[in-house]
Amino acid sequence: MLKTTAHVRALTPDDLPDLHRLLDRDPLVNLFVRNRVDSTKLQARWLGGQVWGYFEDGSLVSACHAGANLVPVEATPAALSAFAERVLADNIRPSSVVGPRDVVIPFWALLEPRWGPARSPRLSQPFMTMARDSRVAPDPRVRPVLIDEFDVLYPASVAMFTEEVGVDPEAGSRSGYRARVAQLISQGWSFAIIEDGRVLFKTEVGAATRDACQLQGVYVHPDLRGRGLAVPALAAVVRQVRQTVAPVVTLYVNDHNTAARRTYERVGFEQTTTFASILL
Repeated sequence: MLKTTAHVRALTPDDLPDLHRLLDRDPLVNLFVRNRVDSTKLQARWLGGQVWGYFEDGSLVSACHAGANLVPVEATPAALSAFAERVLADNIRPSSVVGPRDVVIPFWALLEPRWGPARSPRLSQPFMTMARDSRVAPDPRVRPVLIDEFDVLYPASVAMFTEEVGVDPEAGSRSGYRARVAQLISQGWSFAIIEDGRVLFKTEVGAATRDACQLQGVYVHPDLRGRGLAVPALAAVVRQVRQTVAPVVTLYVNDHNTAARRTYERVGFEQTTTFASILL
């Protein structure tokens, strides 16, 4: 019996056709990595990390985004072992490991003995999608945020991130987080209800491809929670992003956040798979 020859290496622009075919096996689940690949063309100066490929007998079988986030793509058990070896050998320490639950959990099992306990393991996150407008009447106040409203939006963004992730986004690089918020506004990917200089609701598109986009950072002002604001507001966001960004809208949410899950279900989102996130 012939032995399979396998290896891992950083992918280059020459590998884009093969990588696109791999990502297209599940364009919704692989949306984040496809967005990074499309926006950087695997140019190292823009990527801020690498995308590794796992090859068997010269064919690309699996991939892994290795930057601030570790995100495996169509990863086989053999690929996960090879990626884990590469991560540990290169002394990479990302902020999270994210992806389908059935891949992230065994991947983390290979890394945890060296890295120690995770700061926040989120092992069951429904991945939800929507390919139509909501049947809920949209809130007409929702609109794209203007760049001159940055100073109004920014505190709400910091509050949301701190509440959701459990760390202050300004702790590492205040300028980096400010730049990211400004970038999303400039792209037309930030949506909010702003009244009298106060953000009542906001969310943004964190990543998008020609097939789909992913919402993140859903926030309702604490004084207004539990009053039914989020459902019509998100219905408005879904309608607007389907018209201007991509036809399918996705998101993922912590399983224990029953209030958020019910909100998304009322809007019309349906769970299609389960993600997991290991926050380090």
